[in-house]
Amino acid sequence: MASWDPAQYLRFGDERTRPFLDLIGQIPESGSSVTSIADIGCGPGHLTRYLRLRWPSAAIVGVDSSAPMVERARAENTDEGVRYELADASSWLPTDPVDIMVSNATFQWLPDQFATIERLLTRLSPDGTIAIGVPDNADRPTHRLLDELAAEPRFAGRFDEIRSFDPMPPTDYADFFAPRGFAVNAWSTTYLHILRGEDPVYEWVSGTRLRPYLAALADAPQLRDEFIADYRAALRTAFPPRDWGTPLPFRRTFVVATRD
Repeated sequence: MASWDPAQYLRFGDERTRPFLDLIGQIPESGSSVTSIADIGCGPGHLTRYLRLRWPSAAIVGVDSSAPMVERARAENTDEGVRYELADASSWLPTDPVDIMVSNATFQWLPDQFATIERLLTRLSPDGTIAIGVPDNADRPTHRLLDELAAEPRFAGRFDEIRSFDPMPPTDYADFFAPRGFAVNAWSTTYLHILRGEDPVYEWVSGTRLRPYLAALADAPQLRDEFIADYRAALRTAFPPRDWGTPLPFRRTFVVATRD
């Protein structure tokens, strides 16, 4: 697994924060009855404070599979009601029932996210809520150009272990949760991020989707440099800069499911 870089991920912290706020803003009001929250895929912990503002009395656990991310979260945490665990979301379970489970931009990485969700639901409180947000850009240039470049013969065999992302429309989540007795609020939003700097779309992707590709080329620096140069050039063509910045349309799918 490629290593996460908290600093690179947080270069676009504002743009990555807004979807999280949109997600938790749709969680139904439940007052003081919320005593426990799990943030699954918490990253560097920069969003925990928004959970605390909304639910001031809850005990919060953040879970992430990246040691650098968890180390950053622990180092900057000053909230005694928050703890961070190093664990893989595909196998982690809380010890006790949790009132709210939140996951932002994590489940798309899992081989079978719905099997993971099914397992997590065994620890969701009887009237609990699970809120999930995932990018949905498998058909967009950032992903399509990456897949096309990776398929070129010069990279044969290099990326065999990297799983392609599938489309993740809201209906997939409604089809999962509704038959299980959940009230479902599912939707899709395309954000128009205005990015600045040199090759900003490349910098955006290099903090997330590009990581496993670069890791797979770590032992072939010349090939890695070719891959980076060609992908940068393709992104510059697909996302031409303006005088005021480079627009990046970025689609996300959300679902907030509450036991009915």
